[in-house]
Amino acid sequence: MSINPLDQFKIFSVIKLPTVFGYNIDFTNSSLYMLISVILAASFFLFGIRKATIIPNYWQTAVEFVYEFIVSLLESSSGKEGLKHIPLVFTIFVFIATCNIVGMLPLPMSFTVTSHIIITFALAMIVFFNVTITGFKQQGLSFLRIFLPHGTPLWLAPVMIFIELFAYLARPVSLAIRLAANMVTGHTIIKVIASFVTQINVFLVPLPFVFIMMLIGFEVFIAILQAYIFVALTSVYLSDAVSKH
Repeated sequence: MSINPLDQFKIFSVIKLPTVFGYNIDFTNSSLYMLISVILAASFFLFGIRKATIIPNYWQTAVEFVYEFIVSLLESSSGKEGLKHIPLVFTIFVFIATCNIVGMLPLPMSFTVTSHIIITFALAMIVFFNVTITGFKQQGLSFLRIFLPHGTPLWLAPVMIFIELFAYLARPVSLAIRLAANMVTGHTIIKVIASFVTQINVFLVPLPFVFIMMLIGFEVFIAILQAYIFVALTSVYLSDAVSKH
């Protein structure tokens, strides 16, 4: 019997907990892999900097590379003002990248946290509110000029304001869907091809097996790329908040 490739995205309870005000707060496989991702990410950085030296070792170099990567991304997109948001952007990048990669490991009850839009949408809303609050904090009511591009004819202003406002409100939705959809698509393709391999002649297995290994390698690249795209767009949105219009 073939296994449904979408079964890997099902959420189920690992530890049953009593309901709170009618809400289910069970510790699920999603909670478990979110916790695993946080522990692995925290361990990676803590071990990397626990014995920091002027001449870094390989582990420290890896930690510094990730940090400097985020710094350069923020600085190039939103300037010096954007560097105030390093903690947020750095944390989001590390969390997404770790969750994406951990979801590909052959672990018990393996689960990709970022395959569910509720998780990606929560991250996107954190970015959305941070950008909006920063915009008004930095620019006051002048931040509203983002909805009316400079030089727009007066007769076209109402239409442009509506379009720009819609595009602004759609930002968290597009961020969330892009990340979740890519994770679901990639993992589903790997699962489908893997199921074919188990059903073909034993003498033909090596060829699709090699293809699966290549596909997994590509999926790891996509996992990191999607984390990069998420924070790259976050940096662009922050540039709107910290720069005058």
